[in-house]
Amino acid sequence: MDPMRIPSIDKITVHIGTGESGERLMNAEKLLGTIVKQRTVRAQAKRTIPAFSIKKREPIGCKVTLRGARASEFIKTALKIVDNRLNASQFDDNGNFSFGIEEHTDFPGMKYDPSIGIFGMDINVALKRPGYRISRRKIERHKIPQSHRLTKEDAISFVKEKYGVEVI
Repeated sequence: MDPMRIPSIDKITVHIGTGESGERLMNAEKLLGTIVKQRTVRAQAKRTIPAFSIKKREPIGCKVTLRGARASEFIKTALKIVDNRLNASQFDDNGNFSFGIEEHTDFPGMKYDPSIGIFGMDINVALKRPGYRISRRKIERHKIPQSHRLTKEDAISFVKEKYGVEVI
């Protein structure tokens, strides 16, 4: 097979939404930092929602982006938690997929602490093929040709082969 056609993980974004700032957000940041062993970034509200007393640009969650070997190790652990099963609806048309984990206590070494509570998290995985840099480089930027773009079927077959995931 052509080495330029083999997909790989571009990045993994892990997000915990608390819906409020304060102590709960601080606990979520600390927890996410210990799970992924990397510093977190706060996610801000995009608009004001008075019903939930959320103001625009108020920090309401935290996230972290993983790349390379860390991303590879994390995805193996996260897929074990969801029993190596994903739905076909969790894949988009551009070859990316997302899934959620209901409780942080499912990760190895994490115990329940009543003072922190239980947090769920969203995991978004972006896949790419070699050569995608042409769309982001500074000089002679080009679009990715349609024949080289990842499709939903490519992403599903990659996840099945590489991680042994069952797609329902």
